Amino acid sequence: HLIIGDPIAQVKSPSGMTPKFVAAGRNDIVVPIRVCSTDLPAFLAGVRLARNIDSIIVTIPHKFACFAQCETVSDRARLLGAVQHMRRTASGGWHGENFDGLSFVTAARARGAVFAGARALLVGAGGAGSAIALAMAEAGLAELAVHDTDEARLAALLDKLRTG
Repeated sequence: HLIIGDPIAQVKSPSGMTPKFVAAGRNDIVVPIRVCSTDLPAFLAGVRLARNIDSIIVTIPHKFACFAQCETVSDRARLLGAVQHMRRTASGGWHGENFDGLSFVTAARARGAVFAGARALLVGAGGAGSAIALAMAEAGLAELAVHDTDEARLAALLDKLRTG
């Protein structure tokens, strides 16, 4: 399993997930790979040839670009236009999903957060921010204010939330 991004030094998935694979009796590891945006299509084309890569965790800045590389995607990923996870399909291609928002809401609820009827401010309408906005809205927020310095990205997210 790979986790790709640029930068990549901040990721925790390799040290968190690899021991869980071992504990489950699997001979799997998570390897961080730094891939710049301009190299992403060529990198993914090459990785597709490596049949022992079962999945790719996607982090900044590749969530929107990796969406376009998936043969199939979940409804959530389709609405967002972004993926956080790509898993190998039987045909050798990729199926994309986005768990960022669901994971955030689950973790926040475990720490006592209540979304129903609440108001929230979200700063950032990128791949993870978009997924978090959608999941919080689905969790019953009464009001969600979103800020992003990229006005086009902000407008696109707000449109998705209104129509999704």
